Amino acid sequence: MITQHNTKLTRREFITTSAAAGLAAFVLPARAADTGGLPGGLFESPDPAVLKLVDEVYQKCILGKIFPAQDPMLHNWIGPGGGYRGQWIWDTMFVVDLLSLLPGKEQVIRDVFQNYWDFQVRWNKEMPDYAHDMIPCMIIPDNKDWVKFPAYSQIAILAWGVERVYQRNHDKELVKQCLQPLERFHEWYWRERDVTHCGLAAVGSYSSDIQHARFETFDVECNMDGLNLTAHPTRKGDKEGAWYGDLCVPGNTAYLIVGEQSLMRLALIMGDKEMAERRKARIDKAVAAMRKHMWDEEAGLFLTVHRDTLEKVRGGTIGSWIPLTAGVPTPDMAQRMADTLKSPGWSTPLPVPTVDRNDKRWVSGAFWRGDVWPATNYQIASGLAAYGHKELAAEIADKTVANAIQNGISERYDSVSGKKLGVEYLGMTCTVITMMLDGLCKKHQLKIKTTP
Repeated sequence: MITQHNTKLTRREFITTSAAAGLAAFVLPARAADTGGLPGGLFESPDPAVLKLVDEVYQKCILGKIFPAQDPMLHNWIGPGGGYRGQWIWDTMFVVDLLSLLPGKEQVIRDVFQNYWDFQVRWNKEMPDYAHDMIPCMIIPDNKDWVKFPAYSQIAILAWGVERVYQRNHDKELVKQCLQPLERFHEWYWRERDVTHCGLAAVGSYSSDIQHARFETFDVECNMDGLNLTAHPTRKGDKEGAWYGDLCVPGNTAYLIVGEQSLMRLALIMGDKEMAERRKARIDKAVAAMRKHMWDEEAGLFLTVHRDTLEKVRGGTIGSWIPLTAGVPTPDMAQRMADTLKSPGWSTPLPVPTVDRNDKRWVSGAFWRGDVWPATNYQIASGLAAYGHKELAAEIADKTVANAIQNGISERYDSVSGKKLGVEYLGMTCTVITMMLDGLCKKHQLKIKTTP
């Protein structure tokens, strides 16, 4: 197993090259489910190139990523693309968001979420109490060793995905189905990733593999080069392992806050005021902790901190910007972040690079070390717009969409040349459409047609 902090393998390369994982079937092709085509005339735009992009994204990044039930998933599931089989957490949420705009997809989306909750039940039967209610980074078809791999999770945006779907199609049955297991997942996250109870989330893995722990966030983000895994700081037992990362990363804490905000609103929709109050308490503590311990005025962004000392790790990475999405910064902090994004270190021809290009580790096309991802650009632009920085948000969103039109739809892009990198038609690159539908673009216009 690969444990070195300077590994160049991506999450997917790691999976396919690790003999210990025993997952050769993971990359075999599967037959897509019969989902029907994109209804004609659903969207409108003055730009034919935008409409062409929309059709291509829906056919190849959304509808083409739905597969029929395959053990251990008992329901329809969504894969990321590139021949890699499994239902991830964060990739899938961007896909179901746009899938919910199509009529008659309610049951497919309920199926997708039920796969997560079914896994919780299986996992809880095999694991001790403290590990209960984890959702793994990915659920893999025909994986007979699922207790050991993947024994780690991913960014906690499942509740955000449920809320987005509800906002689109008003499927209250989905909210009812998901509410309780979502809260259990969030409680696992706080219990097992905020082990010092400071309000900040670290990374980790029950496999004791450092690279698995990194897979909970942006794979090989520079801020985790010094990551170590330790035993739990207070819990002692014969079966305890070195499962807990010693770095708290701003991206994962911010994503958890985003999920908590969605869960709080979903609870209110279902009339569960007690749950909403529990979630608000978590939100308030985490926001205060990020502002106090992670904000760095000189750098103009949020930084990773050491779990036990709260000492900052210097150097901004893509996770430093996710607090914008969660509404963590004060208005003054958000202004400082906007100014930082305009600085030479972050103003690459195609923004936003995954590390400051003044960092010696920056390479324009390197995986999470200088490249650009549409999904993170979407979230950064959303955060900027919410703080009133709509021009900067539009600049990021429009450049992202224009680059996809020019160079094609792909997982990620070179931050200087804009050339596509990684997996073509990766599911979560559908966020180039979400940017337009959410009104983040200025030049590229797209909206849903309204019936008279």
